[in-house]
Amino acid sequence: MQPQTDPFIAPICHGKIELLYQDAHLLIINKPTGLLSLSGKHPDNLDSVHYRLVQDFPTCTLLHRLDFGTSGMMVVALNKTVNGLIGKQFQNGEVEKTYTAILDGLLLDDEGLIDLPIAKGEFPLQKICAETGKHALTEYQVIERDLDNQTTRVLFKPVTGRTHQLRVHSAQINHPILGCDLYATDQAFFKAERLMLHANSITFTHPITLEQNTFHCPAPF
Repeated sequence: MQPQTDPFIAPICHGKIELLYQDAHLLIINKPTGLLSLSGKHPDNLDSVHYRLVQDFPTCTLLHRLDFGTSGMMVVALNKTVNGLIGKQFQNGEVEKTYTAILDGLLLDDEGLIDLPIAKGEFPLQKICAETGKHALTEYQVIERDLDNQTTRVLFKPVTGRTHQLRVHSAQINHPILGCDLYATDQAFFKAERLMLHANSITFTHPITLEQNTFHCPAPF
């Protein structure tokens, strides 16, 4: 069997990484849309969050990733000890994140839960599958409905952290995220020039000070 490969070649990203917070242990950054979190195997996919950051922070490691099209907040460890300590918070579900998204269509309910198991589909897709899928739970709250454009701005809170969770869940309830190249309808994809998904807050316990911190970064759309 041939190994799965991703033929995707990322276009040049002119967006800049914004440094939101820095101390001796970690960074909080705002990733631009159109930038890989980690460099790909293909030599044309060298540019990434990690590739850029190690130029100034040689020991840094990414604690989590954001999809290529997703913008917003990421936590970056500056040493192995901090990486391990915050990594355990991610593994234990102790890190809270929220995302702003714009969905196609008008959601009827002002808030709700999407509880649908997610499994690997045909690469690079994920799929909803009751038999093989892992538990995936997303909370959402409507921020605004745009009657003219027939779209809904929502605040997502992923309770679990499955690959493509917000994109898959949105598509499954027939309200895909605008600009999504993998799961949106053609109509929803062409309504935006980018994936309309932004990680706008993150809450975790600082591994050294032991203080619980919440950082915010509003969506650029």
